[in-house]
Amino acid sequence: MNSKWILYVGITSLLVLISILGGCNKATNENMAEVKYPVKPITVIVPFAAGGGNDIIARTLEKTAIQHLGQPFVIVNKPGGASTIGMNEIARAQPDGYTIGIIGMSAILQPLYGQTRYHYPSALEPLVKVVSTPIIVMVLSNQPWKNLNELIEYAKQHPGELKFGHSGLGTSRHITGELFAKEAGINIVQVPFKGESEALAALLGGHIQLIFADPAIKEHVASGAVRVLGVAESKRLSIPGLDNIPTFQEQGVNIALNFWTGIAAPKGIPYTEKTKLAAGLKEMVNDPEFKKSMADIGMSVEYLGPDEFSDQWIADNRNFANTVKETGIAELITSQKN
Repeated sequence: MNSKWILYVGITSLLVLISILGGCNKATNENMAEVKYPVKPITVIVPFAAGGGNDIIARTLEKTAIQHLGQPFVIVNKPGGASTIGMNEIARAQPDGYTIGIIGMSAILQPLYGQTRYHYPSALEPLVKVVSTPIIVMVLSNQPWKNLNELIEYAKQHPGELKFGHSGLGTSRHITGELFAKEAGINIVQVPFKGESEALAALLGGHIQLIFADPAIKEHVASGAVRVLGVAESKRLSIPGLDNIPTFQEQGVNIALNFWTGIAAPKGIPYTEKTKLAAGLKEMVNDPEFKKSMADIGMSVEYLGPDEFSDQWIADNRNFANTVKETGIAELITSQKN
């Protein structure tokens, strides 16, 4: 009886030990899987042509990717379709943490103009808001207009003669231009490009008369090639070289907009990968060198994490839906796209 009891106790103890070791093994494997990500480079899709503000943001973040995430970024430009081509690439990518993308207000705006392949606010997952992106209006320095009022007066006397460039139909730059024309009561012709660098080239070549862009191209202001007539925000910029530019509102044009640029992933990215990406991106965005680089090109770093950034998506989606519909801009852009 005693020997049977000893055998029973021994077998039970062995089974308990095996169970404990198995649990430890499982936990160890899970921890190893968690630690391993990422094990290969991370693709960052930029939905615009190289050289513009969004591209500069991606390539500046790329410099510290290995330091903060352990793997490099591979930047892939997918311009066209007012950023929808690139956003489609992000939305349909495997949600495994190895494809992310630069996202601007187009993610919210494009679905307001009609059917898109994906409903981006629900097909993409916000990871981090990076910068606030002010919009400025620029003309060649050899043009006679020194301020918005002079430009408006000229446009009224020459309806349909002035052409403005922007980074794609329905983008924040396009919206700013159309709102400006509507508020000023003028007729100016919009010309879409695949990115701000292309719009700038058209301006410098004299093919268009003004562009709505972000301050990332301010080097051409310093060179004297272009002149900035106004800032479409509620206050003047604090950027050296652009700090004395009056706002639209100061010049009697009641427009004050606030646009942003951030990073998103395909919907459904696993919690572990999302957490590590968000943590790494937080360090990268808040890095003093990154902030300095953004300030140098005229952008203000305004970090928001996944939850706060998601809340802003929801609020902006509601606000801009009302703006573009009430002003008739949504209907106008839809007709232009058709």
